[in-house]
Amino acid sequence: MEEKDFKERNDREEIFSKAVRAGKRTYFFDVKSTRSEDYYLTITESKRRFNNETGKFFYEKHKLFLYREDFEKFLKGLNGTITFIETGEMPAPDPEESLPTDEFLDINENNSEEDTDSYK
Repeated sequence: MEEKDFKERNDREEIFSKAVRAGKRTYFFDVKSTRSEDYYLTITESKRRFNNETGKFFYEKHKLFLYREDFEKFLKGLNGTITFIETGEMPAPDPEESLPTDEFLDINENNSEEDTDSYK
């Protein structure tokens, strides 16, 4: 890919960006465009970390891609989870949303104590 093509592609892809600072983290909400000009959302969590070996700070980033066809279900799940945290009320089960247990990995299996302690 030529430099010009790469620049044009990147210019076309970046549609909108919003940064939200939240304590030691910054969240970036970026709307981008596919080649077929469909919009999608990337949510990036950025945390400033210190590397003891190099003596320098660096940014650790985690990125989530969310496509238009998943917005409604994502928002429903997020809102239900936030409501539970704020009120203790369990959201009504949604049969369309249930997953067989063998189709996913418990994401908490890979979290270090440091990751889970930082949310407390």
